[in-house]
Amino acid sequence: MPRIGQIVRQLRRQRGLSQGKLAAKAKVSLNTIVKLEIGDNTNPTVGTLATIARALGVSIHKLIP
Repeated sequence: MPRIGQIVRQLRRQRGLSQGKLAAKAKVSLNTIVKLEIGDNTNPTVGTLATIARALGVSIHKLIP
């Protein structure tokens, strides 16, 4: 089962976004995106996931394996 970070990375790359551009679009720190993608942040808040999902143009349910 893929991790949330793997799903975020895949969706981000499909949309041609850098980590920095996704962070800016989601209004979260670059560190948040980096840590999520590498698996250092294994317990992101629902609010953080919701803002990232909106920035990626998907439902939050798409991020949760």
